[in-house]
Amino acid sequence: MATEKANFGAGCFWGVQEAFDAVDGVVRTTAGYSGGMIDSPSYEDVSTGQTGHAETVLVEYDPAKICYEELLAKFWEIHDPTTKDRQGPDIGNQYRSVIFYFTPEQEQAATKSMKELEESGKYRQGKYLRPIVTEILAAGPFYPAEDYHQHYFEKRRAAS
Repeated sequence: MATEKANFGAGCFWGVQEAFDAVDGVVRTTAGYSGGMIDSPSYEDVSTGQTGHAETVLVEYDPAKICYEELLAKFWEIHDPTTKDRQGPDIGNQYRSVIFYFTPEQEQAATKSMKELEESGKYRQGKYLRPIVTEILAAGPFYPAEDYHQHYFEKRRAAS
C-alpha cells in the first residue's frame, strides 16, 4: 500500500492526533513539532514559545481510501482557525493553526479549502467576519514528540 503524508497544527496535538486516528483511511499518526528554528526540540523547548515550532500531527494516509481534501475538512472541523496562537485555554505560537504541505497539489488544495471556508461565512459573529489566520507553509523537518505525548488520550483511557 502506497501512503501519503499530511501535517496539521490545530492546537494541542493530543486532541488533533485523536481526531485523525478516528478517520477511516488514516494509517498512522505521530504527534510532533514543525516549523521552527531549532533541530530536535523537546516539549520543554517548544513550550517556551521561542523555537517557532508548532505542535503538529503528521498523518500518514491511504489515498485509495481517503483524499487530502477530506483530511482538510477534518482539520477545519476540529478547531477554530480564527484564533491566532490559541486554541481554547492553550495560548502560544506552538498552538497556532497551520497546514504544512508536502506537494504543490497539497498547497493548492489547502489554499482552496481555506478560501471556500472564508467565503462560506462560517466564522461570522454578529455583523463581523472573523478572518481565518491559518498559515499554509511548505513542510520542513518534522520532529516526533516524546513517547508520553503519542496517543496521549488513548493511553490515559487504558490506564483508567
